[in-house]
Parts: sequence; C-alpha cells; structure tokens
Amino acid sequence: MAILKVIEVLSSSDKSWEDATKKAVIHASKSLKNIRSVYVQDQSASVKDNQVHEFRVNLKITFEIE
Repeated sequence: MAILKVIEVLSSSDKSWEDATKKAVIHASKSLKNIRSVYVQDQSASVKDNQVHEFRVNLKITFEIE
C-alpha cells in the first residue's frame, strides 16, 4: 500500500503559468522523490506599467512516501 503526501508550494515566472508550474516541479524534485501529480489550485499575475509582469501559481504536489 502506498502512502501519499501533499504539500502546497508557490512559484512564479515571467513567461507563463505553465512555466511557473514546471519550475515548481523541477525545484521540488530536488528534495522530493516519487512525485505523482501536481494540482494547480490558483493562478494570479502581477501587473507593472500596465503589462503582466509576473505569473504566479499556487499548487499542490502529491508524492509517495517511501
């Protein structure tokens, strides 16, 4: 039987929400093993000089505990 744990992380990117999500998974995988899934819970963006400056995601990462 597998035991799964869920953590919540925040990430940002100046390119896109997709890039912010990918960055979060890459960074989390440095310290977590067996990542099973990611759930994007929330998306937002900051605006500077009337343009989107930064894309932000709040996500939940599910991984298996060994």
